[in-house]
Amino acid sequence: MQETYKLLEMKNISKRFPEVVALNAVPFGLERGEIRALLGENGAGKSTLIKVLTGVYERDEGTILLDGREISPRTPHEAQDAGISTVYQEVNLCPNLSVAENIFIGREPMKGISIDWKTVNRKSAELLGRFGIDIDVTQTLDNYSVAVQQMVAIARAVDISAKVLILDEPTSSLTAIEVNKLFDIMRMLKSQGMGIIFITHFIDQVYEVADSITVLRGGEYIGTYPAAGLSKLDLVARMIGKEYKDLEDMAGKTAAETGGAVFLRLTGAGSQFISDISLSAGKGEVLGFSGLLGSGRSEIARMIFGIDPIISGYAEVNGKKVNLKEPVSSMRRGIAFCPEDRKNEGIIGDLTLRENIILALQAKRGVMRMIPRRQAEKIADEYIQKLAIKTPSQEQQIKNLSGGNQQKVILARWLAIGPELLILDEPTRGIDIGAKAEIQKAVIELAGGGIAVIFISSEIDEMLRCCSRMIVLRDKRAVGELAGDEISEESVMGYIAGGAGR
Repeated sequence: MQETYKLLEMKNISKRFPEVVALNAVPFGLERGEIRALLGENGAGKSTLIKVLTGVYERDEGTILLDGREISPRTPHEAQDAGISTVYQEVNLCPNLSVAENIFIGREPMKGISIDWKTVNRKSAELLGRFGIDIDVTQTLDNYSVAVQQMVAIARAVDISAKVLILDEPTSSLTAIEVNKLFDIMRMLKSQGMGIIFITHFIDQVYEVADSITVLRGGEYIGTYPAAGLSKLDLVARMIGKEYKDLEDMAGKTAAETGGAVFLRLTGAGSQFISDISLSAGKGEVLGFSGLLGSGRSEIARMIFGIDPIISGYAEVNGKKVNLKEPVSSMRRGIAFCPEDRKNEGIIGDLTLRENIILALQAKRGVMRMIPRRQAEKIADEYIQKLAIKTPSQEQQIKNLSGGNQQKVILARWLAIGPELLILDEPTRGIDIGAKAEIQKAVIELAGGGIAVIFISSEIDEMLRCCSRMIVLRDKRAVGELAGDEISEESVMGYIAGGAGR
């Protein structure tokens, strides 16, 4: 039976693409003053449903009612005019414009034939003040943190839309304090009668702020549940279509054993962004870098891979001093790197899955030794099967795959060069639970096969699951090292907080 909602009601929404049904008669609704979490694995249909609602995609079937009136937005601008605004994970504002210009761009108050900048700046400051943000709105947006930029995007969306606000992975780049601030704002908007759609992969956050949960799977509607009445284990089971025990078995229950011979050793190494780092990575171990955002985790990874060359101290690979001056130098020594920013530094969206997979191998071989098409197809097929990449074919453009499958393609790209050290920087960020478990399992299996793995994640439970040894970082310095039974959430957090691990 179709549920009815007073604010937003989407009835039997269907959307088909070549070779795939993205949405099959999916219902969705929202009340005034409700925070609704929209959850599901990557590829479940969440993004497609939101794109239909906001006019990015035209639906094939179904009806959308807003305040009881049927709407058919054909563009995001039309959706905004109707009262529906979206804030995406990657803030889509203009960093070279002022905060005030970003808030009022395209709808600036006028004084005669000129923009009334005094009013623009005053209203922007007043709007941000409602959110407890006191900044100079005349400064360009790029002067402020990602968290502030996120709040500016929300302020703009709220000022445009008085009805429905869609937050698509808004917490991925925020600290715990910033997340709490965002949740306070969401609760304030809820109290004012706004309906909020909250899309996230952080299940704990769902239970902290959401009133209800809608689950999609494979383009199908699974159900809508009160958050207070659905356990986390039941939620996971609905999202992935498996019992939680199956998920645990898929991920593996113990980290790889501590490694054997040392593959990489840094002694007092530093780049222009970090200094005095000494560590080793052994073959067959998963070495974790733990710490808050900005602690130096990514800076060490980039230094090892030669993106930020070593300018002090030195590095050894298999016991010999080496000059890791650029990525190609590191690649030729058996070092591979999956970067944190999948969208901008990982995938090349317009290339096919096959072309993305062979990219690093081709770079390692050089432009004078092109990989034959038949060999490239064989390599792509091997890793599509090995990593269970879901795609209609290897000729699919990678931008059309889900986030989890894009991440698997990036992993395949580096496995194709036969690495001895694989650096994974936030490899499971923004992907669904099932794909996350599969990647965790792959990491442990790779280490078990003798590869040295450096693993970076903001999720402590993931680090505890995967790592056999862990280096804890704070303020761009290593402050502790843990191994085996020493590794625990309390120990890690103790070092991060500034004390000894316990």
